[in-house]
Amino acid sequence: MIAHLPDTTAGSRDRAILLVGFAGALRRSELVALRVDDVEWRDEGAVLHIRRSKADQEAAGREVALPRGKDEQSCPVDALRSWLAEGDISRGQLFRSVDRHGNVGEQLSDRAIVLVIRRAATAAGLDPDKYSGHSLRAGFATTAAAHGASERRIAVQTGHRSMEVLRGYIRHATVFTDNAVNDLGL
Repeated sequence: MIAHLPDTTAGSRDRAILLVGFAGALRRSELVALRVDDVEWRDEGAVLHIRRSKADQEAAGREVALPRGKDEQSCPVDALRSWLAEGDISRGQLFRSVDRHGNVGEQLSDRAIVLVIRRAATAAGLDPDKYSGHSLRAGFATTAAAHGASERRIAVQTGHRSMEVLRGYIRHATVFTDNAVNDLGL
């Protein structure tokens, strides 16, 4: 999807949304709530301070690490830095609206995240109806499991407390790799 984004201010924002949302396994409400001062830059990448989430109604918060990517095109840290520079954003809301002229506006709604995801899916030739605001979070869990990440490591990134709920995300990703038939020598 990110390969098909336009080289515009909105494209820069959308790239950051997709990569940060995916790598951070974030809910759309968490993405739109992020502020510039919620990002802690480190040599290894960035740490996002999530102030509140669906599973954290007491607003205890949690930290989500975004390690630097190996490929500049898919690095969530580089994408976020590029968006902040392109949008001339140094304080306030992290992700903002961008009009058709490239002017950066106010905070996005969580519904706007769905539109970003579906617009990127369409540009990549994918069926946008198969993607939702939850696709970044679910996609992370599924992809991480398919690449051999343990449930514990996935849960650390997603913030899942219930392994049973997490398994609902990743079950179909490991249907062949985590299958006892593979141990039968057939």
